[in-house]
Amino acid sequence: MNQILCLMHPMDPRGAKLGGIETHVRHLIRRHPKDMRIVFVGVDEQGDCKLGEPVSIEIFGRRIVFLPVAHEPAETINRAATRLFRSITLRTVAGALRHGRTIRRLTRAAPASAQLQRFEFAPVAWLLGLPAVQVVHGEGSKKDKMDSLIKRFWLVHANAERLALRLARKIMCVNPTIVERLKREFPHAAPKAEMMTVSVDREMFRPQPFDARDGVFRVMFAGRLDEFKDPPLMFNVFRRVHQALGGRFEFHYVGMTDPGRYAEFEAIRSFTVLRGYQTPDGVAAIAASCHAGVLTSFFEGMPCYLLETLAVGRPFAAIRLPQYDPLIVRGVSGELIERAEAPEDSARLLADAFLRIWSDVRAGRYDPETIANLTEPYSANRQLARLFDWQRAIARPRAPSGGRGAASSPTISGADHVVE
Repeated sequence: MNQILCLMHPMDPRGAKLGGIETHVRHLIRRHPKDMRIVFVGVDEQGDCKLGEPVSIEIFGRRIVFLPVAHEPAETINRAATRLFRSITLRTVAGALRHGRTIRRLTRAAPASAQLQRFEFAPVAWLLGLPAVQVVHGEGSKKDKMDSLIKRFWLVHANAERLALRLARKIMCVNPTIVERLKREFPHAAPKAEMMTVSVDREMFRPQPFDARDGVFRVMFAGRLDEFKDPPLMFNVFRRVHQALGGRFEFHYVGMTDPGRYAEFEAIRSFTVLRGYQTPDGVAAIAASCHAGVLTSFFEGMPCYLLETLAVGRPFAAIRLPQYDPLIVRGVSGELIERAEAPEDSARLLADAFLRIWSDVRAGRYDPETIANLTEPYSANRQLARLFDWQRAIARPRAPSGGRGAASSPTISGADHVVE
């Protein structure tokens, strides 16, 4: 072991939390270098861990050290909190502070650094002396629709971002728009920032041929149905497509959000297939069984679902965001539609785009291999090596051992070793 990478995130690495950020974290676990040990500070979703007690677990065939510092049941891990003190992020931060001495002991045996997906963890890493790569995933503003607590406590979020960017040794921005925003709003942080999107596992998500023999057009969406994703627009689009195709249309939803929370869902309930939580293999199989993907968000970072679905060779119809431009190319991988002032106009334009895509799929004008090749620059093999190089470059030297008052290292349950 030449280095320790500390990941702090409000999820259970064994669990079912959904989202592009969580996919990115799982990529880090799956693909971390063999000479690097991961210490994961997170959430016990299964209720079988003692908080503050590190355990050795195997994930994706890789062994990591897991330090649970908060509990959150699987039934609620994917729900947005409605009260500040129910926020799983804040409770995980509080737990990390509470068990800071254990984290310090777990990260002292080799040069160490941290990677943070949420701004709130930046002070924790700083207090523990862990140089951090701060990832900036989103670019929403106070005026945007969202159902997380960020909108209600925007000032808290803004101050957390400001502090995190100041404390970070390196900043990863998942799209160029975020880099430009940092240059405008945080010029002191801009020299530390580089653009790198989240990655796609192109070994798992591979191009597959279309199957349109039954004449049913199938569109999928994977992820949480948060307000900023604009589910009402999405559902209205599908209502129009279903009507235009005489009922030969299905919507496949992969995720744990109850779509019935939106009134517009009732009109499409009868032709919606709820797929629930899926492993990456399951997502890849569902994408292969469908013909297209959809995005209607007001803002995004870089959706893993977009990269994964394209990697399977499926085109998209989407409301345009600038970061989609290299990926969703008309006539090659789908169509981008500018958001209209009236939601009904957006729904009509997007529905028409889907109808054109379906016609082109049936005519053989979309090539899965060509679509999938657009994701090559975003492959995990290509990008994550660069990210791990950043972690090596900023790592804190190994803490001195021994000496008066030196703290003993915690025993790791389930492991055949003790962290030195």
